[in-house]
Amino acid sequence: MKEVMAIVRMNKMNQTKRALSEAGISSMTGRDALGRGKGLVDLHLLEGAEKGYEEAIAQLGESGRLIPKRALLIVVPDKLVDKTVKTIIRVNKTGKPGDGMIFVLPCHDAIRVRTGERGNDVLDDVTH
Repeated sequence: MKEVMAIVRMNKMNQTKRALSEAGISSMTGRDALGRGKGLVDLHLLEGAEKGYEEAIAQLGESGRLIPKRALLIVVPDKLVDKTVKTIIRVNKTGKPGDGMIFVLPCHDAIRVRTGERGNDVLDDVTH
């Protein structure tokens, strides 16, 4: 089993949850997050640059502000990792900076507190 950690735009969270659920991946945890990628982009400057304002274009890359994001934590059986990742990319890819990141991490065990079940038995198991 693997943990898929996805950092996505705030405005893409509901679409991402819906797409994952439609793909049969309904178990997930969402968290508020703050972050930035390599680009050091200030959203106000980015918006100004997209509108063609030269002042904003000149200042891009000089800001280190952390941008509000959402973090999704999803533990799936190994056979669902690709489906999970592809679904997240399909919904979140705009081709612009800030589309997010996906990390796939090993997960050694999972335990359902209520029943004591362990391992893959506690995870989504999609056959389609």
